[in-house]
Amino acid sequence: MSGSLAFTSLWARAFGDMPASAYVVGQRLYLRRPRAADFDAWAALRARSREFLTPWEPTWPRDALTRDSFRRRVRRATQEWREETGYGFFLVRRTDEQLLGGITLGTLRRGVAQSATLGYWLGAPFARQGLMTEAVHCVLDFAFDKLGLHRVEAACLPNNVASRGLLQKCGFREEGLAREYLRINGRWVDHVLFGILSTDSRPRG
Repeated sequence: MSGSLAFTSLWARAFGDMPASAYVVGQRLYLRRPRAADFDAWAALRARSREFLTPWEPTWPRDALTRDSFRRRVRRATQEWREETGYGFFLVRRTDEQLLGGITLGTLRRGVAQSATLGYWLGAPFARQGLMTEAVHCVLDFAFDKLGLHRVEAACLPNNVASRGLLQKCGFREEGLAREYLRINGRWVDHVLFGILSTDSRPRG
């Protein structure tokens, strides 16, 4: 049995009510791979959250919310899973299967690095409810316990108070400032860099 299937089976035994697609299970949500059938829920949530998300994301292309664009996203995510270079998840609420957002371990580096970069987004209706905090803890469990990574990195805009607070709450440490690190909403902007090691403490409160 492959590592991913073994991990899924482990959680399936612990949480019998979870679908077989669930990879990591939290108290209120679970993480699973995106699939083509998610398009309607994904497009509706992204459209509803556009104003909330655009200050923190790369400029949305004209076809951002089309079915073809979503299919490309799913194919790319599937390829990254297959090649073990990245792991993209959707956040799904346990009680009603509501799509909440997404979280990704990308740019996975093996060898002497054993690290990955964390990215995430949450739909506007579900912000400030502690859901992304739970999701980050879940994905860190996956990164360190399942993938055997040593380090996970993250970056956010200096004025993104909510994201900085989230990372610090989950045990990330601020490590510096990267000038013009990413092109966000049409311009190159500085980012605050964060990191967490597998040996660091991770407060759950």
